[in-house]
Amino acid sequence: MKRFALFAALLAAYGCIVLVSVAATEAQNAGVGVAMTDAAKAFLASLDGEQLKRATMAFDNPARLDWHNIPKPERKGLQVRDMNERQRELCHNLLRAALSPSGYEKAVKIMALENNLREGEKNLTNGQLRDPERYFLTVFGQPDTSGTWGWSFEGHHLSLNFVVADGQVTSETPSFWGANPATLHIFVPGGPEQGTRTLAGEEQLAFDLVNELSDQQRAKAVIAEKAPAEYRNAGVPQPPQTAPEGLPAGEMNDAEKKTLRALLEMYASHLAPSLAAAQLADVDAHDFNRVFFAWAGSTKPGVPHYYRVQGPSFVLELVNFQSDPAGNPANHVHSVWRSLEGDFGVKAN
Repeated sequence: MKRFALFAALLAAYGCIVLVSVAATEAQNAGVGVAMTDAAKAFLASLDGEQLKRATMAFDNPARLDWHNIPKPERKGLQVRDMNERQRELCHNLLRAALSPSGYEKAVKIMALENNLREGEKNLTNGQLRDPERYFLTVFGQPDTSGTWGWSFEGHHLSLNFVVADGQVTSETPSFWGANPATLHIFVPGGPEQGTRTLAGEEQLAFDLVNELSDQQRAKAVIAEKAPAEYRNAGVPQPPQTAPEGLPAGEMNDAEKKTLRALLEMYASHLAPSLAAAQLADVDAHDFNRVFFAWAGSTKPGVPHYYRVQGPSFVLELVNFQSDPAGNPANHVHSVWRSLEGDFGVKAN
């Protein structure tokens, strides 16, 4: 991910813009990289020999590129359930180093929703895989401010992947965030409060945008009458390298561009502020007018829908197709931000 000049970092739901200089962004990014390094070192130092074997891999291990949002029966890394209280705290310190306060809060809610799924699916054969402590931390290589290392934190509906080179965060994709139920209708002990929409802005801003468009614009933005069942290249190391579809920002008015911008800021705001600023600066370095917005399915909640936002350097997808455990339609969100220049810090072909 390239580091460029002035740009905005969203720090809360619909946007608080902070301008930072190149030097400030670089310094802050270095601060995040150092914070990640220190947090990873502290976590690894707390582990016993067997835990350390499970929590660490060589940076060039092909398993570093093995990711998915589904509740896989086997995963790489050390499971939160197998950590003691102090180790869990240190694991969460690493998450806090990488994420904004609002991003960390969302990640915790996503994990807590496993309680709701376990209750809603307790009669299903895969019910035992629904566990808020069934998330796995893996460190690749040796955390240090010189050289390259990485880490991942992954489980159902959450996949975070980072690369740090010489103290700088150089990759933060793929970045997957999901929620089931997307809107919580029933409270379950251990789960979020009733009414919670964990990824509310990520959905609502896109609804706002598609419904702001003129008939002519919408005819171009809507690429299919029915939503796909899933986002593309799920679990594949690199995103699809297809041409963008839909309506380019260059054909939007100022208000529509503002909404599209807010949508991208919403996703960037998952990350620590300097990483968010760098991510948005990278979007602009490739010309914001070349960012395309595409839609498929219903333009109203509760019916399957999908959108894609794609610029020269990134692609973002959200799909809400599946029902929740109670049968409420289109109440199960999958969203992912990926680098067209190469996920996991690996140059795309």
